[in-house]
Amino acid sequence: MDKETDSLVEPGHDLTEEHEDPFIEFLHHIIRFAVKALALLMVLVIVWGIGDVIYVLYQRITAPPFLLLSINDILATFGAFLAVLIAIEIFINISMYLKTDVIPVRLVVATALMAISRKVIIFDFENITPPFILGTAAVVFALGITYWLISKKT
Repeated sequence: MDKETDSLVEPGHDLTEEHEDPFIEFLHHIIRFAVKALALLMVLVIVWGIGDVIYVLYQRITAPPFLLLSINDILATFGAFLAVLIAIEIFINISMYLKTDVIPVRLVVATALMAISRKVIIFDFENITPPFILGTAAVVFALGITYWLISKKT
């Protein structure tokens, strides 16, 4: 590992190819293969998600009244777009993990912030309860503090 990667490694957050125990090294190879398979599957999910965005847009625009979108249509479209962006973030997490042999904790927390932000953007305030909103606020706050603390450390 290089100097930059060494500064990112925390105990239990690395998965190097070399290990003193041959059995653990073999298990690490299996895990790295599994992560590569997940990367491939995530690319398929991203492509599928792009198709879904196109389909949602087509469906909304061609439904009467023609070429007009309601606020609910716009929110559904935003939700589809953001789901693809979150999938791309997850793919970046996976590819960074493969490149550095380190779990990118800050990027994982940032992805979680993006996912919860997507949820907030597409809230249907007519159908959710105040405890759900408070719970979501607590998650956003906790993730924000966590991201700040992780960023402050590096």
